[in-house]
This record gives sequence, C-alpha cells and structure tokens, in this order.
Amino acid sequence: MRPTSRVSLRHIAGCLKALLIFRRARAMAITTIVDAGPLIGWFNAADQWHAWSVSVLSGRRGPLHTTEIVLGEACWQLGGNTQVAHALLDLVRKRALVLARIWPEHLADTQRAMLKYTNMDAADASLAILAEQAPKALLVTIDRRHFEPYRAARKRPLKLALPA
Repeated sequence: MRPTSRVSLRHIAGCLKALLIFRRARAMAITTIVDAGPLIGWFNAADQWHAWSVSVLSGRRGPLHTTEIVLGEACWQLGGNTQVAHALLDLVRKRALVLARIWPEHLADTQRAMLKYTNMDAADASLAILAEQAPKALLVTIDRRHFEPYRAARKRPLKLALPA
C-alpha cells in the first residue's frame, strides 16, 4: 500500500522534531569548550600557561569539547608529528576531548563572526559559534582580546575561563 501524503508529512515533521531535540540535547551535554592555548599549555610543561591550564582543565567534569581547526592548531603548536601531539590526539580517540563538527552547517555564522570581530580567526570564531550553540558551556581560553568583546544572541557575553 502506498503511503498518503498526510502520513509522509507527519513522518517528516516527526523526524524534524526529533532532530531539533537531538541538537538541543547535544548542546546541553557540552559543559567545557577548550581553545588551543590551554590545550598547548596542558601538554607543554615549558609553556607559560602550563600550571593554569592543568589546574583549570583537570578540574572540569565530563569530556572537553573543541573544534577540528582548533585541534589542528594545537597539534601544530605542539610540534606536529611529535609524541606530545600524539598524546593530545589520544584524548580524542578516548573521547576525553570531543570534536564538535560545526562546519559546514554553521560556516556562514563563523564567517559573520570573523567579519564582525576582525581580530578573530577561523579557529576562534568556530569556538564562539560552538559556545553560542551550548550557552551554558564554559569556554577555556588564554585569548582575552578575541573572546571578551564577542557577544552572542541578545548581546550575551560568552562564559569564559581566563587566566588572571
């Protein structure tokens, strides 16, 4: 028997509702977003932000979240194909560091943020957009000048953890 268009529309509406619920649940599960600076500081004992990064990131519960471009930046700063960069990548494999895939869905939002905040690069903008998607999440960064001016919806500042 061939389904009627009413059943098909009802099914599609149900799928869309489920997708929206899933996106909200996924965003609520994100409690900590991490920029490249604290990741580098966490893994590099010689980094000026090492003690602060270890203190802040070790105290967070649940997995940490970042974006692929930020992970690439951190690996590059840690020396590329080095043991310490592989230790960072191991966190991704173990799901202690989760890569949030905001692109291509939110690429236009990322570009708008970059155009509005001209000091913000693609990596920082990706985290700002991720923080907008998970408004209760804490964004751990050493980059005060890029993230403090940023305003999300309704002119809400991002929740930031910054060194003193």
